[in-house]
Amino acid sequence: MSANGTCARPHLTWVENVDKTYTGALLVLGLLLNGLALWVLCCRMRPWTETRVYMVNLAAADLCLLCALPFFLHSLKDTTDTVSCQLSQGIYLANRYLSIGLITAIAVDRYVAVRHPLCARGLRSPRQAVAVCAALWVLVGSSLVLRWALGVQEGGFCFRNPSRQSAGTTLFSLLGFYPPLAVLGFCSLQVVAALAQRPASGPHQAQATRRATRMVWANLAVFVLCFLPFHVVLTVYAAAGRPTPALCYALYVTGKLSDANCCLDAIGYYFMAKEFQEATLLASVPVAKAHRTQDSLSVTLA
Repeated sequence: MSANGTCARPHLTWVENVDKTYTGALLVLGLLLNGLALWVLCCRMRPWTETRVYMVNLAAADLCLLCALPFFLHSLKDTTDTVSCQLSQGIYLANRYLSIGLITAIAVDRYVAVRHPLCARGLRSPRQAVAVCAALWVLVGSSLVLRWALGVQEGGFCFRNPSRQSAGTTLFSLLGFYPPLAVLGFCSLQVVAALAQRPASGPHQAQATRRATRMVWANLAVFVLCFLPFHVVLTVYAAAGRPTPALCYALYVTGKLSDANCCLDAIGYYFMAKEFQEATLLASVPVAKAHRTQDSLSVTLA
């Protein structure tokens, strides 16, 4: 912790070495996986579906965050609001919370498809998914502008600015996480309950439903594992007023953990579409036809 009460990066040699190795691996894997996912989603898949629209936007947001990550880490050395600091930290924050918003939107879309299938035809379409994604980009961008304006009033936008008082800007971060967490948890539990209640007409449908259920739990677990520790520590950090060294280290470690979501998202893209395609398809057609029509039918969740 610095003398002015802001958290500084740890300067222990072994911590810095681990940090560089972790960040390097994260960048290489994240850029490769998200770049590949974006290429497959945009160029190799047909037709455009709601899930595909959301996943393209999520991959793009994760790529933006990864591209900003080295500049963001470098900007943590700045103690003034330089243009580089404001731009890199702004892009980093915007895409973190855009990713949270898009993951939540996917969960809501999945909930509508499973829990309200009769309404889903009117509520779900690729065009509406594009509108939701556009609204999220605008919302996050607008909130970032407000956060910047509030940061100026509080003495600075950048994290290491010694005159920065972070109460208001921290509130923006917390509001960008806890409401989506509640929505994601509710939708995930509802989808799992709906899948459990769905009668299985054969072993193939039962197997697909089990895989889809595991995927819902896995998506929720990854979200909670990556983002909840950081925001819990951030909540304590905000409540403490003046951070302690232990809080600073906890914020540093949990922040690194939240960055891993970029790679885990990319790994989940394939399964996210495939498992729900199978579960929904097998639930809506006779088992004898399921294998023959799996590649040609329009499915509900992808």
